[in-house]
Amino acid sequence: MRGDQVRLNNGMIMPVIGMGTYSFENDRKSTDQAVQLALTMGYRHFDTARIYGSEAALGGALNEAIANGVVEREDVFVTSKLWGSHHHDPVSALQKTLMIMGMEYIDMYLVHWPVRLKSWVCDPIPKEDEFEPLCLDVTWSGMEKCLEMGLCKGIGVSNFSCKKLQNLLDFAFVPPAINQVEMHPMWRQKKLRGFWRNNNMHVSAYSPLGGPGNLWGSTVVIEDPVIKSLALKHRATPAQIALSWGLSKGASVIVKSFNQERMKENKGALDLKLEDEEILESIQCSRR
Repeated sequence: MRGDQVRLNNGMIMPVIGMGTYSFENDRKSTDQAVQLALTMGYRHFDTARIYGSEAALGGALNEAIANGVVEREDVFVTSKLWGSHHHDPVSALQKTLMIMGMEYIDMYLVHWPVRLKSWVCDPIPKEDEFEPLCLDVTWSGMEKCLEMGLCKGIGVSNFSCKKLQNLLDFAFVPPAINQVEMHPMWRQKKLRGFWRNNNMHVSAYSPLGGPGNLWGSTVVIEDPVIKSLALKHRATPAQIALSWGLSKGASVIVKSFNQERMKENKGALDLKLEDEEILESIQCSRR
């Protein structure tokens, strides 16, 4: 197994740097072009979700690349997610995703949030009266059925706390392979990381740079003085330092940029190795 990959608890091999496809503008053409470019740059892990609206663009770009011999399907790792309004029937939801993407299977299917919404809700920020009681055992049984039917190769969760994960493990026949959460030097997820290690699960970090450019994000991570000083020392960029920190914690990172130079920059984090004392120093920025 290469240094840019990780083995999950189900035996799957996953690239540790993934390309996120969420875009506020949700422009299919720009997403398609970015994915095609990413493939030529060596990206092999792609992250989407029904609520992102990027499944069709990602599927189209990958299928075109596969048809043209740019990449083999088995060399690409594709993740999508179950939205809250589909908790009642994960099988049908994933079948719809596969139809949208034009694929026979995806590699990883995640429960996007530990919340259940009314079946007609499609807004990424639901209103208070659109929530329903969560029946996690029913949802997870449906996820396991997706796995059994061969619609996906692995199943996992996203945005789950330690308490929610433990509840899930109490009844799951198949434990989640991944928990995808926001994680970066300003939000280290120390408690969750300990839980993951003790239960042989993998953490995948979204917004590993703090989400600059997103409605909820900021530039606080890449503007931090400690991060900047380490970047100068290593002749790297602040983004590469932040990504290297996440990788040093055993996490995979989902980076989102459609800009060619930034995509190249993000991949460069694989070549950067922080010393133990530098890792400790870089996390002090979250304690000031």
